[in-house]
Amino acid sequence: MRGLCYCRTCQAISGGAGNLFMAVDTKSFQFTRGTPRSFNKNDRPGSPTRHFCEACGVHLTARSERAPSAVLIKVGTLDNPSVFEGPELVTWTSEMQKFHLLPRDVPAHLEFPRPKGSDRRATEVPSSGATNAS
Repeated sequence: MRGLCYCRTCQAISGGAGNLFMAVDTKSFQFTRGTPRSFNKNDRPGSPTRHFCEACGVHLTARSERAPSAVLIKVGTLDNPSVFEGPELVTWTSEMQKFHLLPRDVPAHLEFPRPKGSDRRATEVPSSGATNAS
């Protein structure tokens, strides 16, 4: 899964923009060099644990107890970020700013969509063109 997150936490870590990520299965993911530092603000249930490069401080990944089988890799940390090819979904539009844009024809959700079979439905918002939040 390839996504763009507009939650307030991602806005803070990105300097105000959204956060581009690729989700991969936890079982197939491992760091190839070094041991990252981790941080969890623990300010709300399910807050993510973020992993940072110990040498340069770059935000590498995030993991959450809400999605224990996934690791979110920050696109800018990839050796070749062009493999991202754009988001397949946009999350946390409920926290977007007026200057944020929704990509054309990409499903957008008020929160993070729940897995199929979950008891709680994700709410989708229309994204028929590149638009600003209102």
